[in-house]
Amino acid sequence: MSVTSKSPLDVLVTAWAVAERALPAYRHVNSPKKFTQHQLFACLVLKNFQRLDYRGITEQLFDCPSLTEAIELDYIPHYKPLQKAAQRLLACEEVQSLLDETVAMQMGRRKRVPDAAIDSTGLEATCASAYFVRRRKTKDSPWKTVVYQRYPKLSLVSDVRTHFILAYRVGNGPRPDVDEFQGLIDQASKRVRLHRILADAGYDSEPNHQFARDKFRLRTIIPAKHGRPTDKPASGRYRRLMQLRFDANTYRQRSQVETVMSMIKRRQGNFVRGKTDHARHKELQLMVLTHNVMILWWA
Repeated sequence: MSVTSKSPLDVLVTAWAVAERALPAYRHVNSPKKFTQHQLFACLVLKNFQRLDYRGITEQLFDCPSLTEAIELDYIPHYKPLQKAAQRLLACEEVQSLLDETVAMQMGRRKRVPDAAIDSTGLEATCASAYFVRRRKTKDSPWKTVVYQRYPKLSLVSDVRTHFILAYRVGNGPRPDVDEFQGLIDQASKRVRLHRILADAGYDSEPNHQFARDKFRLRTIIPAKHGRPTDKPASGRYRRLMQLRFDANTYRQRSQVETVMSMIKRRQGNFVRGKTDHARHKELQLMVLTHNVMILWWA
């Protein structure tokens, strides 16, 4: 099982080390060179770790010189440069490179993951209390303009033993899980050697079994319960196999991916602050990286 860091200094230094291995110091040869990308990324991770906004993390850096000294930060960044750095550093290509590096630092030469699990969760797009949202839905007035229908959705693959995130996908919900399975498995298989993949019935489909088993030689354990309940045998070779020889003992480990979701929400909050879908997706990506960094400090 994983042990996450509770120390802001440890998380800051670990994030700095990850960025040094994954990103160049400066984005352009003519950059101002006042801050490195490594330092800015470390500040962004610390922001999420402390559950602060951009102004809040700036003030904390002012109040804690030991944090700035740890990452060799000569100047305290204004909140605007941090916002702009988030737009650049949390682009898809940079995030994939950073996630690659966290997995490489965690796994070392040992790239084999015996059991991985896949699942998705929704987060709040507002910091309003659940009680307020529930009462708001009961009102039917002309001035009611807020409708709570869509939400930021995070899907991920994690190692059930270490709770380390191996692959992710961000989007908006509600939407089906079944069509996200293949992309997540393909992404995770580029980083580690998976042996078994555990998923709930939301990912149940014959093409998903075929993709994982025939292309990557994985053993899939997914209950064949998608669709309406019936006494008939499931369609497809692998779905029928799930009905006849379902490994219930191994499947119990799937709950560890739900533990990962709980860890993210408890430590970093169950809502994102972004006002647009683009900004919310970047915040979800930063949550994934922060979660791995909080575990990585121990390694």
